[in-house]
Amino acid sequence: MKINGQHYRTIWLAQDGWRVVVIDQTRLPFRFETVSLGTAEQAADAIRSMVVRGAPLIGATAAYGVALAMRVDASDEALAAALALLGATRPTAVNLHWALARMRRVLSSLPAEARMAAAYAEAATICDEDVALCRAIGEHGLPLIREIVARKPAGQPINILTHCNAGWIATVDWGTALAPIYLAHDAGIPVHVWVDETRPRNQGAALTAYELGAHGVPHTVIVDNAGGHLMQHGQVDMVIVGTDRTTARGDVANKIGTYLKALAAHDNGVPFYVALPSPTIDWGVSDGVAEIPIEERAAREVTHLSGLAEDGEVRSIRAVAPGSNAANPAFDVTPARLVTGLITERGVSAASAEGLARLFPDLANKAAS
Repeated sequence: MKINGQHYRTIWLAQDGWRVVVIDQTRLPFRFETVSLGTAEQAADAIRSMVVRGAPLIGATAAYGVALAMRVDASDEALAAALALLGATRPTAVNLHWALARMRRVLSSLPAEARMAAAYAEAATICDEDVALCRAIGEHGLPLIREIVARKPAGQPINILTHCNAGWIATVDWGTALAPIYLAHDAGIPVHVWVDETRPRNQGAALTAYELGAHGVPHTVIVDNAGGHLMQHGQVDMVIVGTDRTTARGDVANKIGTYLKALAAHDNGVPFYVALPSPTIDWGVSDGVAEIPIEERAAREVTHLSGLAEDGEVRSIRAVAPGSNAANPAFDVTPARLVTGLITERGVSAASAEGLARLFPDLANKAAS
């Protein structure tokens, strides 16, 4: 995607050919800055501190983190240590563990002297594959948008609500939930996006609004609790969100508040779609509510807010009464019964074990064996 007319991926190699450069998402939308990662420890910190975020991008960064570790020491012990370090950064996004398991498979059978080159090559392949997967998600989601537009009076925009950020900033490029929206916009379809602010970190207001604006997609930021009201008044035609982990039967874990949007959509007859690449499917988990680990993040994310002050500086302020405690579960689980369909790189699936197995028989059979 483009920022100020220049194409960017969210992660790439520096000119020296070995350091890894990422967009610092904690600086957006007020500052566009990049960070150079030179060690596995720095890659782990970037994931943990949400310099990079979004399940696909977390996986890609972790893969490059392994490559950085192999540059220093490619022994079996160093490989195991790097995998453990990176695997402990964030618990919910399954792409992290998928990418690390893939790196382990590729590297464990190689001699130490071959591991660094192989690690960099595999990390690059993971990134390229993610771009292709997300583009395919967009192509399969686009007909869903066209179907709704065809039912609306000519010239009226389709209003799509999204929660958190599942755009190109959360992936290597294109995004998941936003990929169909970008393709629709580029095809001349009148699209308008309702952007949930997504407290407590405001990924919608800060990141989704930023990238939609950079691409020229009409959008409006709303408070998280406004979605149900808009649906009651016929101002939402469909909901598309992303997911950090999807179970084998179609439950989805996404940013906290997604479940409430699904309930509101269900009550108002609004289609609720979830866009995901296949590495986000956890074939070993069936019951999302019971089995998916939910990350509990720092209370400060709730008690404090950051924003651009009138003097042009980004400042943090306390927004909660002194002495009050704050809880900060980062994700919730939306049961499959509330999901209209799963938009994947192979097509649109029912949110069910049968639907996923029909689209991904190879992966389902492999998990069952």
